[in-house]
Amino acid sequence: MVVTDLVASGARQLIETLETYLPADRVEAIRATCDYAVAAHEGQKRRSGEPYITHPIAVTQMLAELRMDSQTIEAALLHDVVEDCDISLSELREQFGSDVARLVEGATKIEQLPTVSLDEADAETLRKMFLAMAEDVRVVIIKLADRLHNMRTLQHLSEVRQQAIARETRDIYAPLASRLGIWQFKWELEDLAFRYLEPVEYRRVAETLDSKRSERERYIRRVEKELRDALEEAGLEAEVAGRAKHLFSIYEKERRYQQEGKSFDQIHDLLALRVLVSSVSDCYAALGVVHQTWQPIRNAFDDYIASPKESLYQSLHTSVYGPGRRPFEVQIRTFEMHEVSEYGVAAHWQYKSEPAHRDVRYEERMAWLRQLIEWQQEGTDDFLESIRTDVFSDQVFVHTPKGEVRVLPSSSTPVDFAYRIHTDLGHACAGAKVNGKLVPLTTVLQNGDMVEILRSRNAKGPSRDWLVASLGDLGSSHSRQKVRQWFRRQQRDENIERGRESLDREMRRLALDRVPVKIWDRFKLASLEDLYAALGSGDVSTQHLGNVLAEHSQPDAPELSPSLVRVGGTPGVRVLGTAGVLVNLAKCCSPLPGDPIVGFVTRGGGVTVHRATCNNVARVKEPERLLECDWGPRTSVYAARVQARAWDRVGLLRDISTILANGEANMVGVRTEEHHDRTTTVHLTIETEGGAEFVSLLSALDGVRGVISVHRVQD
Repeated sequence: MVVTDLVASGARQLIETLETYLPADRVEAIRATCDYAVAAHEGQKRRSGEPYITHPIAVTQMLAELRMDSQTIEAALLHDVVEDCDISLSELREQFGSDVARLVEGATKIEQLPTVSLDEADAETLRKMFLAMAEDVRVVIIKLADRLHNMRTLQHLSEVRQQAIARETRDIYAPLASRLGIWQFKWELEDLAFRYLEPVEYRRVAETLDSKRSERERYIRRVEKELRDALEEAGLEAEVAGRAKHLFSIYEKERRYQQEGKSFDQIHDLLALRVLVSSVSDCYAALGVVHQTWQPIRNAFDDYIASPKESLYQSLHTSVYGPGRRPFEVQIRTFEMHEVSEYGVAAHWQYKSEPAHRDVRYEERMAWLRQLIEWQQEGTDDFLESIRTDVFSDQVFVHTPKGEVRVLPSSSTPVDFAYRIHTDLGHACAGAKVNGKLVPLTTVLQNGDMVEILRSRNAKGPSRDWLVASLGDLGSSHSRQKVRQWFRRQQRDENIERGRESLDREMRRLALDRVPVKIWDRFKLASLEDLYAALGSGDVSTQHLGNVLAEHSQPDAPELSPSLVRVGGTPGVRVLGTAGVLVNLAKCCSPLPGDPIVGFVTRGGGVTVHRATCNNVARVKEPERLLECDWGPRTSVYAARVQARAWDRVGLLRDISTILANGEANMVGVRTEEHHDRTTTVHLTIETEGGAEFVSLLSALDGVRGVISVHRVQD
């Protein structure tokens, strides 16, 4: 196989990097994987004209510099073979194992994000990204490296494509790298996006820095030496180095300074020193040396060791006036903190070869992702809002009265703080003290604030006004979701109560004494409570409920003996016995087809059929006289007694008769009973085939003007 010098050089550099931290057998396996990828992409070219394989090798080199595990390295080499080379996942699984194939599949499944700003981004595509990351964050680390190399070679695309890719890089990929703590990727992604999105401003900032580069370098070497000598004199072993400031962060800071009326030269961290020491105590000792050597700038100190960022970044940041009163920043952290700040979650995979090692830092870092996946069940709008405010935004660190630190989006208020402590505290929040002083609930919290929430003694829940963005009560999507959930729950509780009343009413109409077992399954619902809620909201109609109740009125009836025969003069009823026995339907309960029934042997030798729930059956003292019964084919009509209570008016009986006639039911008996409160009770005996027909008649009678209630008479 003929391979260009460019490909051979890239592959050689990759292997050399891997040999610095992976065992020899894994390096050899990766070498074979690299040969496989080279063969798969043979003949394919990039827009630049270079062999396509240079892209996977460059992506893999970035991940090797992050010291990623061997499975991630192999997956990065192969991440485009399924999409571009017609190689199946099953082939990858057979050749390289299930872990590598799963990572390649995950990277392939994350479709290209829409080339629009985050405000317009498609929620489902973002959802795929975060779900893939929740399953295995290495998938997204591969995608970040893939995006970074594409940004490095963006000049070969059209201007329209450059703008679109740079915009999604700035809006999504760079913030994601930041949240994962992979600062090496974050800074470069931001600078490259800045270069293509705002080329004029990019050149201006770059030229401003270049114009004084040599002067800056001389100055930084001077302060490096001064600090190194001071630390050595104090007995502290430390590494001191100048740190380059990134263009996009300088540009953003410059814009903020302009709003505050400050000049470019006043930016403290254009010049910066990084100090690395062995322990946390040495960090604070080094801070003391820095402040003894140069004058600290007021209100320019951040302790990210005591209050780490959500990415678990830890460091001491202080700004001082150096020689010539020039401001510059000093960052102080341990070597371990520096590793986390550079590698982020990628640092976790350096320890994956030790199964017994539990990387607590990694688990803490990914807690926000698990929370986000839970929140995204709230729906598309809430999910996008979470992305905007709780994931891709700056954070503030505030303290509880007990000194505990809580991390919140930078626009958070005391109400957001209350919800972050506990949902119930948020619902009951009536006021707040910040640093011991009463403040409005719309106060935006700042780093280091100590917040105390005042709870309402008779809280009725959150205010709907909190959801009005323009009022400024909430700055976190987490809080807004909790408020929305509360109102949804209140509405659901009301629907459940209405639904329970509807079910009770239908059961009274049909003279049922208990809810049929798992009746909610007929409505494709998960529980009786869900059925109540659906009835209360109107998603399930009472007519539908009544029909299903009629069909399910005999769920617990015992299995009937095969010796049941149809006997006697009552068609449609089968009674355990022999032919020639007279069978009658009991007038006390008027059973209808579908009702659970039981036979009672009379003194004259006949059988009277009762509803199984009939009070007369319950009072039988000779259980041996009870026989099993069931309903045969419904070929006959049966008499049922119905009682309707209504306001007394002219035409009431006429309207009832019309309803029954339209329902093709025969009214064989009617009696009215007048009351002193101007109401009347109408006692009806109706011939019906039972089941759904009877339920429909009851519903129709309930709709007659002036009718208060309608139900079947049980006894």
